[in-house]
Amino acid sequence: MFDDTLTYVLLTAAGYFGGLVDSIAGGGGLISLPALIAAGVPPHAALAVNKVQSAIGTSVSTYRYLKSGYVYIRLGSIGFIAAFLASYAGAWTVLRVPDSSLHTLIPILIVVVAAITFFRKDFGAKDETISLGIREHLVVVVLALTMGFYDGFFGPGAGTFLTFGFVLLLRFGFLRATAHAKLLNLASNYAAILAFVLAGEVYWSIALPMGLANIVGAWTGAGIAIRGGSRVIKPVFGLVLLALLASIIR
Repeated sequence: MFDDTLTYVLLTAAGYFGGLVDSIAGGGGLISLPALIAAGVPPHAALAVNKVQSAIGTSVSTYRYLKSGYVYIRLGSIGFIAAFLASYAGAWTVLRVPDSSLHTLIPILIVVVAAITFFRKDFGAKDETISLGIREHLVVVVLALTMGFYDGFFGPGAGTFLTFGFVLLLRFGFLRATAHAKLLNLASNYAAILAFVLAGEVYWSIALPMGLANIVGAWTGAGIAIRGGSRVIKPVFGLVLLALLASIIR
């Protein structure tokens, strides 16, 4: 699509750093999506390419979290299915809508999330969930349906909001919450990709190089998160929230 090598290099770099940040605290789209728009990729195609490259990297980071034992398989599987279905519906919808009406709500959500996260010093420091009953499974379904639709429809910060939801509603520590958020985010990415591919919106010549770079970033970031736990994830989470807020209200 592009004639100059520099554009591909910059987009590939965006894929790497997006994967690195996303695997730790979500929000990698704050790096990759603006880079695609700035490069002149049409909006729907930019959303499509961003989903493809992100899903490639998220697959790797999710694998590392699964392998490390931080995901409750039954809980995660239910959330995966719900997020997939909701995200496909969201992507199907956005392909038929010229603009998003969510811009006014997102900044409010970010301020609330940031306030709870940083005014409670012990927030997300360790797992406090005692058991996983019907309530917990229902909470995951609602969370997956809500954020899955949002991720398919628009997307920025979906992984971050999912992480926050697991910490606030299920009292997971940040590390376990991030692991489950990655799994649900992967489902929503796959579903959105299916909708965008069927609509012919994916520019593969851009998506694949960015995706390969995203793999390297995601593998590195997941390793950092697993070794560092909440003391690493929480500060990055805060920076992602600030970046998300700045990108939306500017």
